[in-house]
Amino acid sequence: MVANWKTVPISELYEGIFDGPHATPKPSSEGPVFLGIGNVTDDGHLDLSDIRHIAEEDFAKWTRRVEPRPGDIVFTYEATLNRYAIIPQGFRGCLGRRMALIRANPQKVDTRFLFYYFFSPAWREVIKGNMMTGATVDRIPLITFPNFQVRVPPLPVQKRIAGILSAYDELIENSQRRIKILEAMARALYREWFVHFHVPAQVLTKAGLPPIQLTNSPLGPIPRGWEVGRLEDVLVLQRGFDLPKAERVDGNVPIFAATGVTGFHNEAKVKAPGIVTGRSGTIGDVIYVQEDFWPLNTSLWVKEFPKSEPLYAYYLLASLDLGQFNSGAAVPTLNRNDIHGLGALIPPHSLQRRFQQVAGVMLRQARTHDLQIQNLRQTRDLLLPRLLSGQLTEFSGLDELGPSGEMPHA
Repeated sequence: MVANWKTVPISELYEGIFDGPHATPKPSSEGPVFLGIGNVTDDGHLDLSDIRHIAEEDFAKWTRRVEPRPGDIVFTYEATLNRYAIIPQGFRGCLGRRMALIRANPQKVDTRFLFYYFFSPAWREVIKGNMMTGATVDRIPLITFPNFQVRVPPLPVQKRIAGILSAYDELIENSQRRIKILEAMARALYREWFVHFHVPAQVLTKAGLPPIQLTNSPLGPIPRGWEVGRLEDVLVLQRGFDLPKAERVDGNVPIFAATGVTGFHNEAKVKAPGIVTGRSGTIGDVIYVQEDFWPLNTSLWVKEFPKSEPLYAYYLLASLDLGQFNSGAAVPTLNRNDIHGLGALIPPHSLQRRFQQVAGVMLRQARTHDLQIQNLRQTRDLLLPRLLSGQLTEFSGLDELGPSGEMPHA
């Protein structure tokens, strides 16, 4: 441990700590954000994809205690603990129930360093030691929070540590943006070709197909020569396989449940590429899998593509509102037989094959970025406790990362 690190009450590091209102405002269809626990992720981000609003005329009332500013650290202190995020530029909203914020003193602590410190084992032990277990929820008492102990190095060292860790997060966010763009491009291509029927002439020529001419069908106007069949002509769904946790062996094969990847095993049941969707518990999400995998019995997987390429089948299945076929009274359940008979458009196989080639490149690139994200997170999570405890004091080689997140070689 470095000698010039010191342990201080967290109150010495901030200008103020504020909690949100102990009530819930009247909802509004638009206006400032009412920031709730669900908007702060476990990995330290604000998720504003699903937000509640408050009316503009109520904003002053609900920010009477504090209005969050860019750079404030918001956190949860009741029910779901250990969630932290930094308020970004452009945010306008108020704290919700069970939410609080810290406004760091820039003369004493680097905001990013303090943010990362909240994810350190040392801080998690502090929270664990001060947590109060209630009849319904756990909480940390804000009245004693100012006395919680934090170990900090001098400010220049804080900034270097925060810079190293934030470089990883910036690379992760950059890769996430690229994934979204690539996935959106592939999805847009599917819609252009197979929903709007805007297939470029050169693509049709290479596929050996004539120009598009629409004709009536049971599904509405479709290109002449394209087939109308049943969903089971495109894809055949099968229930997944049992795999008790006691029988799982560590490996690189992803295990898919209804909600997505739930673990890894050393044996695959299905060759890639594949498609998985929920059968029981959670239904509606459709996942395209680019490596061999094991689908659990809470999922359905596509065992055959009779008249389709995997990517066409994937986007077709994803376009269906599978939730409407829920057949479970207590637990949401999807019966494959309820959807196998649905009407389905079957484009010429040569066009599907071309789509598989073009969109497949996009999704393989997205998968490469996804793997980079996994590596970046793993490296960051290994570095974080060592950097924030003072165990790692030599920063050479950590200050600059390569485009893939690799540390430069000597």
